[in-house]
Amino acid sequence: MTARRPISLITGASSGIGAAFARQLAALNHDLVLTARRTDRMEALAIELRTAHAVEVTVLAYDLADPSTPRLLCDALDQRGLQVDWLINNAGYGVPGTFIENDWKTHADFLQVLLTAPSELAWRLLPGMRQRGHGRIINVASLAGHVPAPAGHTLYAASKAYLIKFSQSLALENQSAGVHVSALCPGFTWSEFHDVTGTRDKMDKLPDFMWLTAEEVVRQGIAAVERGDAVYTPGRVNRTIKRAIQLMPDRLAMWLSARESKRYRNTQL
Repeated sequence: MTARRPISLITGASSGIGAAFARQLAALNHDLVLTARRTDRMEALAIELRTAHAVEVTVLAYDLADPSTPRLLCDALDQRGLQVDWLINNAGYGVPGTFIENDWKTHADFLQVLLTAPSELAWRLLPGMRQRGHGRIINVASLAGHVPAPAGHTLYAASKAYLIKFSQSLALENQSAGVHVSALCPGFTWSEFHDVTGTRDKMDKLPDFMWLTAEEVVRQGIAAVERGDAVYTPGRVNRTIKRAIQLMPDRLAMWLSARESKRYRNTQL
C-alpha cells in the first residue's frame, strides 16, 4: 500500500508564521488543514499550495476565542477522515495596554486563544498520534516567555511562558511514543503582529539584526521539533538575550526589561 502523506493542522494560518508553516510543510509533501478566521486569505493560500506542490489543502474557518471551537474543529476533521500528524498551535495576538485598561471579555478571549485552545487541541489529537506511533506538535511561544514581562500586553508573556512549560511536560510524556513536542520561541519577527497592536512605528526603530523573517523562524522550528528539542529559540541574537537574562539577578533583569519595553510598548503608566 502507498503510504499517505502526513497531515498538518495549522492554526492562525492566514498570515505571518502560520502561512510560512503552511508553505514549508507543503513543500515537504504534507497535506494541510488551515484554520483561522479570515477565509479569503486561507483560500488564496490553499490555491497557491495546491498549484505549487500538488497537496491537499482543507480550509476550515473557526474562531478559537469560542470555547467550543477545538471540539468542533476536531469533529470536522473526524467527519472528513483526516488524521492529524503535525499540530502547529500558532494562533495568537497581543492586547495593547495595561491589565485594567481592558475589559474582562477581552482578556478571557485572549486566554482562550493563547492557552486553552492549544491545550485542548493537543489533548484531543495526541491519542491518535500516540496510537500511530508518530506525531509532531509545535507550540509557537516567544522569547517573551523567557525574559521578565514588561508593563503592557500583560498576559502575553505569561501565556508564552505557559506554552514553554506545557511543551516541556508534553515532550517528556510522549517521547517514548514517537511524538515530539516543541515550544518555538521567536523574538522579533517580520509579520502583521505589530501592525495589529499599533506598535509598528516603534518597532521600525529597532535595528535590522534584531529581526528574523517568518520563513527563517519556521525553518528552524521544523528542524528543532524533528531533532526532539522541547524548547527552541531561533536566531543567535535571541539566544544570546535569553542566556544573558538568565544569568542576571532578577532585579537587574526587571530594570532592563522596564527600560527596553518603552521602545516597543504603547503603554502610559
